[in-house]
Amino acid sequence: MSILRKLLDDIPIPQMIRIRQKFDATVIEDPVAVLEAELRKPGAVDSLKPGQQVAVAVGSRGVANIAALTKALIDAVKEAGAHPFIVPCMGSHGGATAEGQTEVLHHLGVSEETMGCPIRSSMDVVQIDQLPNGLPVYVDRIASEADAIVVINRVKPHTAFRGTIESGIMKMIAIGLGKQKGAEACHQLGFKYMAENVPAMAKLMIDKLPIKFGVALVENAYDETCRVEVLPAGEIEEREPALLEEAKSRLPKILFDQIDVLVIDYIGKNISGDGMDPNVTGRYPTPYAHGGPDVSKMVVLDLTPETKGNANGVGTADFTTQRLVDQTNLDATYANGLTSTVCAPTKIATTLENQQYAIKAAVKTCNILDYTTCKMVRIQDTLHLGEIEISVNLLEEARQHPDIEILTEPYDLIFDSEGNLF
Repeated sequence: MSILRKLLDDIPIPQMIRIRQKFDATVIEDPVAVLEAELRKPGAVDSLKPGQQVAVAVGSRGVANIAALTKALIDAVKEAGAHPFIVPCMGSHGGATAEGQTEVLHHLGVSEETMGCPIRSSMDVVQIDQLPNGLPVYVDRIASEADAIVVINRVKPHTAFRGTIESGIMKMIAIGLGKQKGAEACHQLGFKYMAENVPAMAKLMIDKLPIKFGVALVENAYDETCRVEVLPAGEIEEREPALLEEAKSRLPKILFDQIDVLVIDYIGKNISGDGMDPNVTGRYPTPYAHGGPDVSKMVVLDLTPETKGNANGVGTADFTTQRLVDQTNLDATYANGLTSTVCAPTKIATTLENQQYAIKAAVKTCNILDYTTCKMVRIQDTLHLGEIEISVNLLEEARQHPDIEILTEPYDLIFDSEGNLF
């Protein structure tokens, strides 16, 4: 028997209970219809001219209804007599290759067949200016040669910095349209200055490029579209902070302030750019963001199939499994750190042979006197927080919370012969 097994065999794993967390479920029943109405507002499709080549910038992962909304935008551009094409707008994602970024779009349901227009993918960029601090400002060469550019993205809190502008249309312009070199430039001075550099780069790009408008989306805690707004280019900087505040207020969360062990079944780039959303876990890759629960030890068990081996974020956990490590594509994972300059999330967490031992290791090290009192929470991933599991030691706290419903009696977690959860 290995020394690790000797250390962990007698560590208890608490019984669990399934609960339902309740959040504001405000939702737009027909977001496509809302977008179509928004596109008829002054400063939207009326800013396009017949015959123009229009670059539609799209690419963020995990955005609800993104394929249907992008198709509605493409159709509206066509109805205006212009000629739309799609440019992948995602910085260094997709392995920082043209083919990889096209593949990411396909996974989002955005293809030439489904959209009815070309996808023109390239990592080639041109430098259009530089900020006063010396940072160069790049833009996708193909987009820069278009007659008009429109951008579609979700507005939400960033995972590594705080500011009036975080993730949204401005970041999509500065980093997404900048491709790998633009993303690298924006991150060059670190996240300490991102709250300044992202809007500064985006504003300069709006001034120098034919960016006509952005489609801003806000989602509720269940990852459903609850707001769709078309923002003319001149209004993006002014309007986005209010949309960010709304997005923050709707952010799903774990309704417990202190957790001894947080178990996360899956991380992946389709869940969050950080594999798991730090706004949910309370574990941030930089000191420039904050919020979320106080988690003593965190375990990640597996990768999503969609992440294609990119395990970015595993380094913010304390423990992981050999199964996750075996699936990891180090080139894809390390590319995130090399571009963002934040390398801690791409490190490999302490690795145990199976999921049972990974969880036991977290319980053993969570700094409590009596292991049987462990307050443990298990979630599928940070996108799905409606129904989660909690240990029996959180039951009384759960019963007192008005937004928690108890769904089951206590039960033991069941592991297969290899020590992995059923």
